[in-house]
Order: sequence, then C-alpha cells, then structure tokens
Amino acid sequence: MQNINETVRSFVHHEQSGAVWRLSDLFLNYIPFGHEQIIFCCIGTDRSTGDSLGPLTGSFLESYHSFPFRVIGTLENPLHAVNLQDTVEELQQSSTTPFVVAIDACLGSEKNIGQIIVHEGPLLPGKAVKKDLPAIGDISIKGIVNVGGFMEMVVLQNTRLKTTYSMSDKIARALLLAWQRYSLKGKNNSNNYAHYDDSREQIGYSNFS
Repeated sequence: MQNINETVRSFVHHEQSGAVWRLSDLFLNYIPFGHEQIIFCCIGTDRSTGDSLGPLTGSFLESYHSFPFRVIGTLENPLHAVNLQDTVEELQQSSTTPFVVAIDACLGSEKNIGQIIVHEGPLLPGKAVKKDLPAIGDISIKGIVNVGGFMEMVVLQNTRLKTTYSMSDKIARALLLAWQRYSLKGKNNSNNYAHYDDSREQIGYSNFS
C-alpha cells in the first residue's frame, strides 16, 4: 500500500469505456510475456476492504484456467507483511531470475480514485501505513482505492468493496486479455512464416537462406 501523489502517464480509470482493452495495451507494453518465468505477486490482505485489491486480483487470475503464470497472493493465501520478506528472498534465490509483476492497492488524491497505474520499477508495500517492507517487482500495477494523507488504516478499512472488487476484476481480465493477444500474435506470425516457407518450396527456393 502506497500513497500516490506524482503525475503518472500510464493509467486507466476502471470505469472508463474500454478500460479492459486499454489496460491490456499497457500490459503488453510493460510485460515481456515471452520471458522464461513471469510471476505475479498480488500484495494485500483480505482483512481490509481497501487493501484487498491484490488478493482479489490473485484469486481472479487463479480462476482463469488458460492463464499459465504463477500467482502469489490470493484471498485464500494472501501475500502481506508477514510473509513478504520470505517471498522476496525465495524469488531472489530462484535458479532462473523471474520477471515479477507486483500488484497492490494504493492511496492518492480524491480526483484519482479508481485509476489503475502501471509503471516500471518495484512497489514499496506498506509505505502509506508507515511499514518498512522490502521493495518487490520489475513492474508495478497499482489501484488507487481511496484518499491518502490522513488516518490511512481507517481509510482502508472504510473503502467501498465495490470499488476494490471492480478494479481487481478489470486488472485480472486485462492481464488475461493481454496474454491472449500476445499468444494470438505469436500464432499468427508462425502461420505467416509457415505459409511463406510453403510458397518458397512451391517455386523452388526451399534451400534459400
């Protein structure tokens, strides 16, 4: 959980028209879906309506049978202050350096509530509520769920679940869509190359390199 006050260009409001498609565009730009190991770390707790954006997103992603990536942090098994350090250390010790997508709720100005922000670099979980937790993520996805700057713990506890749920749903659907678009593009490219190879053989250029 962070406070967000800086101007960020890569954002989509969850209620705007075509939000899922627009988010999938951002995810395609930021996430290297061809990477050998991508892990989605969905940070937060199910004990707070405002801070449940991460676990909700993780649970949505796990429910998609066609989403092939590892997800850490769900409503059933949250990724939070208690186990975050161990998770970061586990990822650092992996034989293959993973590309980590960190997802978390954050607080910001009233006019920005509902925005979903994507940027390069790690999250600093717990910063808004003065917790000293390790940074995590190669890129960050943040959802501004409420107003920051005063009594953050109380604000989080009194955040509307509808807002958090809707934002989590849009993030998860957009991630799935981005993966499907990436996969479809790869299949189309393969089909085009196969057609090109067949054409070369038909005109006698099968040994051309």
